Amino acid sequence: MEGGGAAAVIRRRFATVDARADRFSWLATAVVVAIAAILRFLGLSSPSGKIFDETYYAKDAYGLISRGVEWNYKDNVASYVVHPPLGKWLIGLGEWAFGYQDADSKVSVPGHLITTSPEFGWRFSAAVIGTLSVLLLVRIGRRMFRSTVLGCAAGLLLALDGFHLVLSRAALLDIFLLFFVLAAFGALVLDRDASRRRWARALDDGLDTSRPGRAGRPPTGWRTWPWWRLAAGVLIGCACAVKWSAVYFVPAFALLVILWEVGVRRSAGVRRPWRDTVLDELPWLVLAGVLIVVTYIATWSGWLLSDDGYYRLASSTAYPTDKLSDAPVIGPLINLFEYHRAAYGFHAQLDDPHKYQSWPWQWLLLGRPVAFHYATDGACGAPSCASEILLLGTPLLWWSFLPALVALVWLGVARRDWRAGAILLSVAAGLLPWFVLALDGRTMFSFYTAPVLPFLVLAVVYVLGALIAPAGGEVGEVTRLTPGDPAYERRLVGSVAAGAYVLLVGLCFAYFYPIFVGKVIPYSDWLSRMWLDGRWI
Repeated sequence: MEGGGAAAVIRRRFATVDARADRFSWLATAVVVAIAAILRFLGLSSPSGKIFDETYYAKDAYGLISRGVEWNYKDNVASYVVHPPLGKWLIGLGEWAFGYQDADSKVSVPGHLITTSPEFGWRFSAAVIGTLSVLLLVRIGRRMFRSTVLGCAAGLLLALDGFHLVLSRAALLDIFLLFFVLAAFGALVLDRDASRRRWARALDDGLDTSRPGRAGRPPTGWRTWPWWRLAAGVLIGCACAVKWSAVYFVPAFALLVILWEVGVRRSAGVRRPWRDTVLDELPWLVLAGVLIVVTYIATWSGWLLSDDGYYRLASSTAYPTDKLSDAPVIGPLINLFEYHRAAYGFHAQLDDPHKYQSWPWQWLLLGRPVAFHYATDGACGAPSCASEILLLGTPLLWWSFLPALVALVWLGVARRDWRAGAILLSVAAGLLPWFVLALDGRTMFSFYTAPVLPFLVLAVVYVLGALIAPAGGEVGEVTRLTPGDPAYERRLVGSVAAGAYVLLVGLCFAYFYPIFVGKVIPYSDWLSRMWLDGRWI
């Protein structure tokens, strides 16, 4: 197909968001991010002490920044842990900057930058990453939907979600997992845009896609390398270095790349898009996979470069095994493999009952949230008081997820929209594996949904965009309409409905806010927020 005669069609097919300076979009983004930051940093030091699994991760984080490995200072031995170190390294950065204290181990150190409450130190990084994830979602939503309004709606809904807020105010790993998975997805969206621009430029320059071999493809060179795809490999490697469950997104994201590259070749008129995609893109996908592995291993550098870590040396481990090695170079890698095999065995046999365990089919329904903190002391102006931090999604938002996914399937099939497919595939990658693992009776918790949350929000925003769009038009499509035009009335009604929905989510968030941040309130007020016939208690 000759490029000159099809230039206008190609430009429309390959339309992407112009990411150059847009003062309005960045101003709107800044407002949403500021709201998220205020909610996440306000009163971050409260409640005092370690809540829920902070008792593990805050301690492990301090061991990493002080010795390079997780360390039990109470017994002065290496700690055996079953999660990779990157999330704890990030928690440790806050402890390094603002100080750390642990009464059990009699450890108390001032911050290198500012000495604050120790709680602020170990929760700081989570609050930063939680805020940055809102920023990411705004910009990703804007690129996908080609609408600043819809991008900001996505970020605002995430900022006003109680589940995300609680994880952003606690020294746990899941907010870091969410961030890196979302960042990897965003990098792939940028890679898709870059690929389409490259093909559009080549076609405008007269590329004839009917010619065989390299002559029918865009020119190559280091400037045209898929840098964003390689960046996605590093980012998903970081996600795996927070929690292994990130690996579920690897095949899904690879499939997205393949489908998008096939799509761009079909739009360009390539005769054999599948064959050419495999030939052109498979080496880059393999390289991205290598970057995933290299990045993951690099996060274990503290363990690899010292002799203190658990399982690090055969001669010093608390549980000697003939499978460990003290050989130079290859020995640490052998021992790291054995460490991972032992950790995998722990996860595979994790079936002990827990008060707050839940099953995947309960998660989006908020069937059994996790209580991070509960206390009855404090003044509230009533005879009895309560203070709780409950890992609960904003109910109105979360109960919209399933209807939004159903609508997304319908709209995606009807419109053959790549955005719907990308969102649905990402949701499936993060949820479906847990349904399979549930068959073995493994102990699970609702916070396993964390990396899926941004994609669920995007599903809701996609539906809101469909309400606003002209009949038969694309989500995010901008057309000038005048009063009296049926499309104008549709857009007006859809805009009012979408705005009302976001407002109601905000009001719902405000109602439950006290149990997201541990505010001391009268017991009767606390009990009135325990819905679903006490399933949240």
